[in-house]
Amino acid sequence: MQSLPKPRAIIFDWDNTLVDTWPVIHEALNRTYADMGKPLWTFDQTRERVKKSMRDSFPEIFGENWEQAAILYQGYYRSSHLEALKPLEGAKDVLEAVRSLGLFCAVVSNKKGPVLREEVEHIGWKSYFSTIIGADDAARDKPHADPVHLAFAQTHIKPAPDVWFVGDSEVDIACAEATGCTALLYGPVARTHESYTDTHYFGFPFHHHVDDHEGLLALLKA
Repeated sequence: MQSLPKPRAIIFDWDNTLVDTWPVIHEALNRTYADMGKPLWTFDQTRERVKKSMRDSFPEIFGENWEQAAILYQGYYRSSHLEALKPLEGAKDVLEAVRSLGLFCAVVSNKKGPVLREEVEHIGWKSYFSTIIGADDAARDKPHADPVHLAFAQTHIKPAPDVWFVGDSEVDIACAEATGCTALLYGPVARTHESYTDTHYFGFPFHHHVDDHEGLLALLKA
C-alpha cells in the first residue's frame, strides 16, 4: 500500500462515522414501512442497505408514493434524533486533532442538510467544521462529486489526494474516487461483507481502513 498523503483537508461522513444514529434510523424506517404496508427490516438489513440519500433511495423503495413516505420518515426521525444522538468513541479527539493541525474540515453527508446541521449544532461540534454539506444542498448527493465541490466552493482547495475522505460505506469510497480524494474506510462492519478486500470495498478502492477513531488518530499523528 502506498504511503498516505499528508492531509491539507479532511471530509467526514456524519452518520456512523462520527456519531451513532443507527438505532434512530432503524426505528424511523420501520415505522414508515409499517405505515406504508412494507415488510420491516432487521437491524442488520438497515445497516447494510441505508447508504443513499432520501431523494435517491426512497423512489426505489416506495415508487410514486415516495414523497409521502419521506414525510412520514422525517417526522419519526426528528421526533427523537437529538435526544438519541451519541458521538462515537474517540470522534471528538480526532476532531480536536484535526483542528490543532489547522486543517480544513468538512462534513459531507447524505442526511438532509437542515437536519444534519441541527445535529451538529446540538452535539456542540459546529466549531470543528469549516462547512457542513447535507443531502439536497448540492445538485446531486453522494456518491456524485457535487457535494464535495460545494464543500470547497468558497476556498482555494481543490479535491485531490491531499484531501482525506473518511466514511463507513461504499457511497463514501465511491465519492472519494469520483473526486480524486484519498479514501479512508471507517468501521469494522465493512470487513464482514463479501465484497471487501484489503484495498477495495464494493469494487471501489480505499487507501486505509481503520476500525475506530483511535486508528484514525494514529494516522493523523503519523
